[in-house]
Amino acid sequence: MVRDRGLELGQKLRGCFSRGDMEAFYAPLASTDSSAELELSPAVEENKSSGKPTYGDAGKQNQARRRYTQRLPFRRIFTRNVSFTLVANFLLAFHVGTFNSLWFVFLSTPVYDPTKTAASPNALVRNLPFLFTGGLGLQPREVGMAMAILGVIGIGLQLGLYPWLSARLGTVRSWRFFLLFFPFTYFLVPYLSLVPSSSPPPSPKDGIAVWMAIAGVLALQVVGRTFALPAQTILVNNCTPHPSVLGTVHGIGQSVSSFARTLGPMLCGFLYGLGLNMGVVGAVWWGLSGVAILGFLASLFVWEGDGHEIWLEGDEEDDI
Repeated sequence: MVRDRGLELGQKLRGCFSRGDMEAFYAPLASTDSSAELELSPAVEENKSSGKPTYGDAGKQNQARRRYTQRLPFRRIFTRNVSFTLVANFLLAFHVGTFNSLWFVFLSTPVYDPTKTAASPNALVRNLPFLFTGGLGLQPREVGMAMAILGVIGIGLQLGLYPWLSARLGTVRSWRFFLLFFPFTYFLVPYLSLVPSSSPPPSPKDGIAVWMAIAGVLALQVVGRTFALPAQTILVNNCTPHPSVLGTVHGIGQSVSSFARTLGPMLCGFLYGLGLNMGVVGAVWWGLSGVAILGFLASLFVWEGDGHEIWLEGDEEDDI
């Protein structure tokens, strides 16, 4: 008989991490619903006299928990709070995902050179404060440095400030407050191309003023993202109208977020190219600022749910 070395190795590794004789497995729970409910639990023995499960090793009765004998129909999931929470989730994922991809493109866009004629005959005449074009012309090494700044700021805020401030303000209040950071950030981004540089065009932008401006804009975006994204996830989970559809609502929220992160960079990347041809590099950024404002307005109609907005018959019963 041929020995399966891989199987033997897997059994040895499993033995190293197993806890004594306790064996975890999926056991079906008794339910009046047609669908089987599965629970990850230690080995369970059934007490024949009481009909209630007990732990085989400890002999203790399983902890009482609430069960829901009915499942909320799909058509009733989209309550007012769920709908506005998903809209806010879509808009937040849309502009955050777009920024993450468009930021690299803007940093590497060539600097505006007044000595050269416009690449497109349809380009508008340069007229500040809105009609201007050009990026920072940074090389990959400088782009990496800009992203390193973003990472350092984000890690520091996530570990040091977020837990304290979130507990102090609450989920919804902190979420709404920091959503306001995004419109200002996106509005200011294109003006980085106007910051005085130590090198004349068409050389890449450099100098202390340029890097301070980059760090300031990134700080606004990272602060908003650090506080808004975790709060958004919490609100999506808590807005579920009934515990029986928690997984469904969470899945819908993830799908909405993924779709927004796909659509945003694709659409705004195309619009960014059009803006460059028209001589208005800030057009897409100011449009993104408008999307962020819509996201804040949608947040005004959202409240933090308790996961049980709708009650069905039998929800009050406590079994096992």
